[in-house]
Amino acid sequence: MSTQIRLVVADDHPIVRKGLVDLIGSVDDMRVVGEAANGAEAVDRVVETAPDVVLIDLVMPKKDGIQAIGEIHGLRPEARILVLTSFSDDDKVFAAIKAGALGYLLKDASPEELLSAIRNVYAGESSLHPRIALKVIGELNRDKAPAKGGPDALTERELEVLGVLAQGLSNQEISDRLFISPKTTGKHVSNILLKLHLANRTQAALYAIGQGESSG
Repeated sequence: MSTQIRLVVADDHPIVRKGLVDLIGSVDDMRVVGEAANGAEAVDRVVETAPDVVLIDLVMPKKDGIQAIGEIHGLRPEARILVLTSFSDDDKVFAAIKAGALGYLLKDASPEELLSAIRNVYAGESSLHPRIALKVIGELNRDKAPAKGGPDALTERELEVLGVLAQGLSNQEISDRLFISPKTTGKHVSNILLKLHLANRTQAALYAIGQGESSG
């Protein structure tokens, strides 16, 4: 393929890291451009290689994954961050999403699920394990102020886009659904993130779902 997804893989277990690198190397549309054995190295590799996607564990030495995610998101916000971890604890899940992770996958996922999640986050789409999504929605429902902004800050069209975005649709699918151009959809999504003080589409989708659950 003419375009490959460039990845940094960060995991402190050498065997796990090698397995991930080998799996990614087995497909034509992906390439590992950097490896990291701890959170500090992960930040350094991202700065050095400017990857498209960062595949990162949460529990690592020197700097944990959540701290590294926050730094990476600040230094290179265009990089898509996919968490791959054994932990489904509520505090870790929500902290990772708030720090800027676009996807959250558990290590019991199949190789096919992981490759699909990488492609999804590269495309800017949310990728959450169903069990993780339920946890985050529950946390949003308990949190009275998940974002600094609120639905009242959005225009009628932006609210419409947010509602469709909550269904997990891509920009193209949103455009087709609402009969607007992808460029206009992208502008609406950017405005939604800005007004609600959210980091990415995952947060926006979960925010919308949380609002719907709490008002239902």
